[in-house]
Amino acid sequence: MRSRIALVLIGVCVLSLIVSGCGTGGQAPAASKGPVITYNTPEQWANWGAVLKAFTAKTGIQAPSDPKNSGQTLAALEAEAAKPQADAAYFGIVFGIQAAQKDLIAPYKPAVFSQIPDNLKDPDGKWMTIHQGAIAFLVNTDQLKGAPVPKSWKDLLDPQYSGKVGFLDPTQAAVGYSVVVAGNLALGGTLDNFDPGMQYFAQLKKNGLSLPAQTATAMVQQGEIPILIDADFNGYKLEYIDQAHIQVVIPSEGSIAIPYVISLVKNAPHPELGKQLIDFVLSDEGQRLFTESYLRPVRSQVQIDPKIAQQMAPASDYARLIPVDFAKMNSVQSAVVNRWKSEVVK
Repeated sequence: MRSRIALVLIGVCVLSLIVSGCGTGGQAPAASKGPVITYNTPEQWANWGAVLKAFTAKTGIQAPSDPKNSGQTLAALEAEAAKPQADAAYFGIVFGIQAAQKDLIAPYKPAVFSQIPDNLKDPDGKWMTIHQGAIAFLVNTDQLKGAPVPKSWKDLLDPQYSGKVGFLDPTQAAVGYSVVVAGNLALGGTLDNFDPGMQYFAQLKKNGLSLPAQTATAMVQQGEIPILIDADFNGYKLEYIDQAHIQVVIPSEGSIAIPYVISLVKNAPHPELGKQLIDFVLSDEGQRLFTESYLRPVRSQVQIDPKIAQQMAPASDYARLIPVDFAKMNSVQSAVVNRWKSEVVK
């Protein structure tokens, strides 16, 4: 009798496996299709739209984009720490460092981890750079009303550019904070001395500086912000892909590189999907997709297409990039933001 009952139970379980799964094993196929939830992956930023689409085509895992910036992503991860909603998060490097310090992200080392330079990754794999850009002026030449294209930080203080300059709010966005650091270093400051930068940006604010919170590339294309200080790759995309009249300028006094990193979220709802996404963005295919939007891949094994490289500013312009201690840049961010609030946007 017991044998007959056992056979019936086995049969029921087999039927359940066929229909909807029996136990955790039956749930795996559905989970593997996602979606994988990422934070800070806007479709128009860094070619994320194409990257996520290619990831889905390759894996079958749905991967919706997300419009947050780095600061909003960090805030969301903190708010959701008890019950995380995201599987992976993308940040400017200083925000990735902060997320690790706040214990919001988990270690993961993809197969190509050793190919990422040591200064561009956490040794435990809590964050790792996937690509880099540089702070530059993105100039809508149709909206200058006869004024020359500015070539330097100091040029932007000229009254002829009043109300024409903007960049993302440095208290919220990684690229905005990078602009403040770049301007400060280019004008003689250091990571221990932000006096030149604060004095400069206070003057720029008086000249009508705009500080939007969200990705602002559409605003420069439409002429709302004729001179956007932002990532160079956004300007190249506007110029060569969107066919806008945009000129990318690496300022004559200097600028800085802006690495962007990715992390696996701690206690993510679907960590295996987050890992697959990280594997993909660091694969040859993922890295090349980012280069199509004029980013420089973190893996030297992946080269930028020569046709794309020719459209970018010459190597001599990028030679003006000032080396940065990103850990130090992170450690002073809070103090810089406080000074910004009291001295620039008071």
